[in-house]
Amino acid sequence: MTTMAWFDCSSGASGDMLLGALLDAGAPLAAVQRAVDAVVPGSVTIRVDTVVRAGLSARKAHVDTVADQPHRTWRAIRARLVEADLPDPVRDRALAVFTRLARAEAAVHGVPVDDVHFHEVGALDAIADVVGVCAAHHELAIGAATATPLVLGAGRVRTAHGELPVPAPAVLRLLADQGAPAGSGGFRQEMTTPTGAALILSLCSGWGDLPRMELRGVGVGAGTRDHPAIANVVRVVLGAGLPGADAGSPAVVIDANVDDLDPRIWPHVLARLLEAGASDAWLTPILMKKGRPAHTLSALCPASLVPAVRETIVTETSTIGTREYPVAKRELAREISTVDLDGTGVRVKIARSGRRVVNVQPEYEDVVAAAERLGTPVKVAMARSIAAADGLARE
Repeated sequence: MTTMAWFDCSSGASGDMLLGALLDAGAPLAAVQRAVDAVVPGSVTIRVDTVVRAGLSARKAHVDTVADQPHRTWRAIRARLVEADLPDPVRDRALAVFTRLARAEAAVHGVPVDDVHFHEVGALDAIADVVGVCAAHHELAIGAATATPLVLGAGRVRTAHGELPVPAPAVLRLLADQGAPAGSGGFRQEMTTPTGAALILSLCSGWGDLPRMELRGVGVGAGTRDHPAIANVVRVVLGAGLPGADAGSPAVVIDANVDDLDPRIWPHVLARLLEAGASDAWLTPILMKKGRPAHTLSALCPASLVPAVRETIVTETSTIGTREYPVAKRELAREISTVDLDGTGVRVKIARSGRRVVNVQPEYEDVVAAAERLGTPVKVAMARSIAAADGLARE
């Protein structure tokens, strides 16, 4: 079934803390490593051990990298992510995270977005954190997610740009762009990193205390420091919606009518909207006044991401205005299972309405890979995957 998630960021958040929490919650390390290898092959090894933070046991994710890490521009990172052999949800979410980071850094340092040099954020360890967290999120089949308001800390921190105030300028820009709640927490040090903030903004659609759900799992991820006064950890709580609980989440649909854009640009526009955090984006052919053929561009996103998605629409298309209206987004419960086709694994998504299976859909990339390995047509591998998954769902 679709997994609900709640992130406890009352001690701040960073990429390694979130990765450790999701691995502790059950995400397979091998799958996370494969995703990272797809982006930076042969450059990163992820390992996990158990540590204690202020008396609380937690999992610490370590990212071992090759020496001489180059600084990378957003343009270079985007190219690696686009070309990598990743499941689409992992790629789209990682692109969304780095898009937020690039825009925040560009605003803070006054440079074009594509030319942003990420320094620490562009280093191999941070790429591994972002891609690793997105892969772990995908493996755990997390749907709706919320988090506590972020604790940011105070004071100063040393970075590649020199000594900067805490909260870091990029962190404040990220949170301000989304209208996210936050506070210092009374700590005189950096508690939330830019990578941690961008990941939480990409993973979560709301803020608050632990929501009502049937608890299924807990993961605890450790930060590097061990503070005597507070456990330096991020916790993730996994569960399923309870009967009678409101499973809907507030969202916004943004529409724009466009009649004068080169149609070859549309795939790029849709990809950019997903990078900006839209959960879906689509085109509808329409007929405008004076018989002009056109399209309505639509994007669905959480209310917190409306500014970023709207800006993408007006920047990437020729529209001069948008329409925006709130909707309730409701997702069916779903689960990811694996079926065996003559020794080749194919992941399938099983959607349920209550306890009734209403849809079974194999992952297309897995079906194509299985067809190639088995020397069968894709349509045959697809039919066999659906039949195997249907039997699995009814067990």
